[in-house]
Amino acid sequence: QAQLVQSGGDLVQPGGSLRLSCAASGFNLKYYALGWFRRAPGKERERVSCVSAHDGYTYYAASVKGRFTISVDSAKNTAYLYMNNLNPEDTARYYCATACRNDPDLADYWGQGTQVTVSS
Repeated sequence: QAQLVQSGGDLVQPGGSLRLSCAASGFNLKYYALGWFRRAPGKERERVSCVSAHDGYTYYAASVKGRFTISVDSAKNTAYLYMNNLNPEDTARYYCATACRNDPDLADYWGQGTQVTVSS
């Protein structure tokens, strides 16, 4: 069964760091764009970061630029989101999906989501 399986969410203090993982199985992630999205309570889904499969295009939302880093390890068929200097506004449920510039609602695969809570 082809799927994305996420891990890494946690409760962290302001200023802390986390690494989210998104492991693909049943398909080769290097042929797909990969994006990280988040949804906070009462807010719309936000595209946090993404990378295209073919031309190296990389996107970061203004709110995370300089603090978050996206990467894809082809050998492990896994994508990561490194999050540094976290603040309470980063609290949300984070999802990975095979989408970047394309409509995420049309993505072939979505992860199950993982909760990130930033609080003292």
